[in-house]
Amino acid sequence: MAAVAQDGRPLGRRGLETRRRFLDATEEMLRDTGVREIRVVDIARRVGTSPATFYQYFTNVEEAVLGVAAEAQADIPPIVELMEGDWAGDVGLVRARKVVDAFFDYWDRHHAVLRVRNLAAEEGDERFVDARMATLRPLTEAMCTRLQDAHDSGWISPEIQPYAAAAALVAMLERIGAYHHQLEHADLSRRDMVETTARILHQTVAGTAASTVD
Repeated sequence: MAAVAQDGRPLGRRGLETRRRFLDATEEMLRDTGVREIRVVDIARRVGTSPATFYQYFTNVEEAVLGVAAEAQADIPPIVELMEGDWAGDVGLVRARKVVDAFFDYWDRHHAVLRVRNLAAEEGDERFVDARMATLRPLTEAMCTRLQDAHDSGWISPEIQPYAAAAALVAMLERIGAYHHQLEHADLSRRDMVETTARILHQTVAGTAASTVD
């Protein structure tokens, strides 16, 4: 969807560049400041323009944050693509490691805005709930497809409902992706976190077909 000004007019090159600067400034400030402490005047000052110019592009700070979150969403499709293919045995475990590693990287790149998005969503802001769900839905649906395949093949218990299991796995990935740095220490590396999370993912998705792993 093409970006437009607040009056609905499509943005030209200069308008897009200005909007980009506002988004970059918002993202930079989120790394150091809670969203409630960020003011429009602070974003405008960082960009080197006026609050009036900001309001040509965004209604408020939250809308600018949602713009940053929407851009982070673009990194999800490559992770979804990693879900495609065989999940049985060693091949499936390698695939699971790639999915987990890519998801950790995604959270590391966008931690500031994803943290704010999730906090606002958990506090009940429907705009941020929708943004979070729109981002995670493709990954949840891809996992559901793989789990449905395993269900139909008899690899997993018939008591496991594929979509519920997919939602649980994505919630696990998001939580660990958000906090893996805090969990890591001298005796627990990122590699350990990826490997353990990948094996949980693989065993859940592949079920009995995971048992061929050496």
